[in-house]
Amino acid sequence: MPPRSESLTARQAEILDFIRQTVDSAGRPPTRLELCAAFGFRSPNAAETHLRALAAKGAIVLEDGRARGIRLAEGVGLPVVGRVAAGSPILANEHVEQRLQLDAALFSPRADYLLRVRGLSMRDAGILDGDLIAVHRQHEARNGQIVIARVHDEVTVKTFRSTGPMVELLPANPDYPPIVIDTRKEVFAIEGIMVGLIRQDGGH
Repeated sequence: MPPRSESLTARQAEILDFIRQTVDSAGRPPTRLELCAAFGFRSPNAAETHLRALAAKGAIVLEDGRARGIRLAEGVGLPVVGRVAAGSPILANEHVEQRLQLDAALFSPRADYLLRVRGLSMRDAGILDGDLIAVHRQHEARNGQIVIARVHDEVTVKTFRSTGPMVELLPANPDYPPIVIDTRKEVFAIEGIMVGLIRQDGGH
């Protein structure tokens, strides 16, 4: 079973996310020394204590005798995220509706989760209400990419365009206005980029 997000402390959630990101970017889990460097722990024993706590909560599996003997213990397949409450992490346990038996490596870059689309603001890009979009988690995007963005604590799916500090999130439906953000004054973050689409009839 995947860990319940509310059962992890904030620091444990950060460490789990770092392990995920290292696996995604480097293809292998971090060492205890790499965890020490990332989080300022004074010794590998401190890192080990946090890892043991994560293992006890079912978030990871530790393989003794190996420098990188850390394995994510999440359920098979990709989590399907439904409506995201304002201000809360996208992958919080209460947002996960189910898991689909899909290999994350089918997408490039690999998908971290599936997000259920609400509304028709991206209709002309072929993204319809109820579709699932495959999301690769990252915090930067190029102009023209479809992003999952957090604006004033609300999560939205739009095409990204930026000029200096000004960001435009563009819909693909003339019935919806662009969202214009001055990043010097407003809260804005990119949560990920779209790497695939799954229609509810099973096509993707």
